[in-house]
Amino acid sequence: MTALSTLGLTELDLVQNPVIGAYLIWQFALGYQEDGAEAVSIPLVFLVLPVLLHRQTFDEVVSTRKASGLPLFAAKFDKEREILMSIHERAIQLRPLSLQSIGVAATSKLVRVDYESAQIHGYPLKLLDVARPKLPERLKGFASAAGKLGYWFSKFDLAQVASTLRVDF
Repeated sequence: MTALSTLGLTELDLVQNPVIGAYLIWQFALGYQEDGAEAVSIPLVFLVLPVLLHRQTFDEVVSTRKASGLPLFAAKFDKEREILMSIHERAIQLRPLSLQSIGVAATSKLVRVDYESAQIHGYPLKLLDVARPKLPERLKGFASAAGKLGYWFSKFDLAQVASTLRVDF
């Protein structure tokens, strides 16, 4: 019997949990704000987990240079359009997890949710007065991928991101 089974946890429970989601959303918000954007539109936050918790799209985020941007990332799926098109369906399926993750991030004061403008503002680590968290080996690369995705999204408006990734809000 493994430690996971004695706790009643599956591999899916370990990866798809609101705490990891909160961390990824926080890193995404910080990446979005990197070039001076003040806050990220909440609908864009609902794309973070569907992109990063899917092996093929995650691998393409990691392998695409930050300077190359969102259009090159999307172009990598020209021959396998169904992978890019499935982001929309995953966004719908992961909506409850994304919402829980936003709640955990806000409760933990990693982000501030502005309900009037429907935006999320991430707080840099130096303002949080906490030590940088040590991530398990299996999560290495997720933080930088989330930040890169946020940076890419910051270069486009909501409609352009939706069009590029073939999603609908």
